[in-house]
Amino acid sequence: MLIVGIVVFILLIVAIPIGIALSASSAVYILIDPLLEPEVIFRAFFNFIGRYSLMAIPLFIYAGYLMERTGLISQLFKFADALVGWLPGGFGVSTIMACVLIASISGSSVASAAAMSVIAIPEMKKRGYPDWLSSGIVAGNGGIAILIPPSIPLVLYGIVTETSIVKLFFAGVIPGLLLALTSIMAVMIISFRVKLPKGSFELARLGREFIGALPGLVMPVIILGGLYGGVFTPTEAAAAACGYAMIYGLVTGRGEFMAQLVPITRRALNLTAVILFLVGSVGVFQFLAANLYWPQQITQIVTGWGLSQLGFIFAYMGVLLILGCFVDGVAMILLTVPVIFPIAYALKVDPVHLGVIFIANSELGYLTPPVGENLFVASYRFNKPILELARAMLPMYAILLIGVLLITYIPWLTTGLLQR
Repeated sequence: MLIVGIVVFILLIVAIPIGIALSASSAVYILIDPLLEPEVIFRAFFNFIGRYSLMAIPLFIYAGYLMERTGLISQLFKFADALVGWLPGGFGVSTIMACVLIASISGSSVASAAAMSVIAIPEMKKRGYPDWLSSGIVAGNGGIAILIPPSIPLVLYGIVTETSIVKLFFAGVIPGLLLALTSIMAVMIISFRVKLPKGSFELARLGREFIGALPGLVMPVIILGGLYGGVFTPTEAAAAACGYAMIYGLVTGRGEFMAQLVPITRRALNLTAVILFLVGSVGVFQFLAANLYWPQQITQIVTGWGLSQLGFIFAYMGVLLILGCFVDGVAMILLTVPVIFPIAYALKVDPVHLGVIFIANSELGYLTPPVGENLFVASYRFNKPILELARAMLPMYAILLIGVLLITYIPWLTTGLLQR
């Protein structure tokens, strides 16, 4: 176990992709072990990615890309601005609200941050927003996408731990909205200090923008309503989202949308291939770990330390904050969850609560250099160094950390919607 861990760590240090590092180290160990047959490498890889529930990931990715091409993201932003733009710091507040709405379509933190950086950052510059606040709003709240369903990391966590994806989706709603609310309150408070401009409320404009955004607002209703009502499984909900996005694109875009289908499909397939390779690599690692009883051995060691549930969770959060400096959220799931989850099970930690805590911590990883992906998005848009932006958005980082601690200390925030 130690040898495999050291090899993976060394490969990551020399910038080998996480999927290759994990699968290669596991495969080499299997090849040199006389008790294991080489064929199990491929069997474990394809058995793990052949799960029906895993189909939800490429379908949600495809639905997000389809909706992005229809121009609906811009319309959702206009609706959010009409709804809350009159508040102190209204444009920043509307940007956060738009991040929440886009999250319910894309399921990807980086995609959400990238979309909002194109739309919101130029306008915030015109309105006199300081760069540190603009970057914090876009980069920090783009991460809400990994908590608001449909969330690709939540799907992955559910598959790796065999936890109900439907429960995870509903468990992520209140924490995601809580993080958005804390950011909104912070922006409103900051607006008084830096004297940010605010717009005016126009009922006619709100009605007009609501009608334009209505097709985008319907998609999360279809997904969550179908899941909560027992009409869909997560995979079927993802397929329904794709069908809805396709129909909407064909109705509104017609020939132009049809011309974009091949590039859209190519982008979705590229991202899907990366994720499926990572998941298959975890399958090989999990097979090796199960055959050598590594989870049981680690569980015995950690439980022998006498940690409480909260002590274990905080220790795990510390590990995630460090890992977030070097790998993204998907990689953190695939690296740590197969090893940590048996310990959490032995300590009787609620797997749904743990999953939401994990994803919320992963959100902080998108803001920590040197690998914070949302920081790269903001750096590109502002043409400023990563470290300069990282220092500038420390206030937003602190606010998100407070939200994560609330989620950790108050389990009801994750289980509230599950109590029916």
